[in-house]
Amino acid sequence: MSSIDKSGTYRLGDRTVKRLGYGAMQLAGPGVFGPPKDRPQAVAVLRAAIAAGVDHIDTSDFYGPHVTNEIIREALHPYPDNLTIVTKVGGKRGADGSWLKADAPEELRSAVHDNLRNLGLETLDVVNMRFMFDPHHPAEGPVEPQIEVLAELQRQGLIRHIGVSHVTSAQVKAARRIVDIVCVQNLYNLVRRDDDALIDEFAAEGIAYVPYFPLGGFSPLQSDTLSALAKRLGVTPMQLALAWLLKRSPNILLIPGTSSLGHLEENLAAANIELDGATLAELDAIGKA
Repeated sequence: MSSIDKSGTYRLGDRTVKRLGYGAMQLAGPGVFGPPKDRPQAVAVLRAAIAAGVDHIDTSDFYGPHVTNEIIREALHPYPDNLTIVTKVGGKRGADGSWLKADAPEELRSAVHDNLRNLGLETLDVVNMRFMFDPHHPAEGPVEPQIEVLAELQRQGLIRHIGVSHVTSAQVKAARRIVDIVCVQNLYNLVRRDDDALIDEFAAEGIAYVPYFPLGGFSPLQSDTLSALAKRLGVTPMQLALAWLLKRSPNILLIPGTSSLGHLEENLAAANIELDGATLAELDAIGKA
């Protein structure tokens, strides 16, 4: 398995983690709903990620629901001392697999306890509050009620650190007036560059930025330029897209997900890709086209 040491490290709360981590979403069934087709394979992927040096896993109890957290516990509990597990609350799944908002105070408290139980933890390392004012784009709206609930749970010792997801700059500022925010998780990748200014702003503040769908998500990145550059470098387009993100800013933490050992190996190998100035300029131009 590839080493990820070349990815470097960054602060996440009171931990320092390697910048190339693992996202657990794809360990659930199709559409992130129900059990996986091959549970032993899902367990094997998690154990291989840890063996390769991954020390940051992103999950949520509404993946499945409950499925990914139960698999993480089966595969890795008792957890390595250096492992940071980040989860998120604010959503739930309908009986038909739909994604629904669940951000009332009692729903948030219940979600935190569900995560604790299913992960087998007494304290959650980081909890991201996922806001769903608009399912497709961050949209302005009040964040204080939800952040205050998480801050209360933090004071009770159930949460160590708090992050936010699917948010605007103004919402991050509002949340920070209540509690320290250690990470922001928004949609960002080579071709979706809406948060360019936010990333630089957070880098200056020492806040980790964690792109979700770093490889495009359910619709993988497609670019003739990306494919041509990857072929020239002898890597896959997805590896090159991850390497670009690592180069983009030192506060970016990556959480590419997969249920395949082969794809895990490919993702982790992105830490070893060297990008010269000319290649970076060509990649930058893709997102500005």
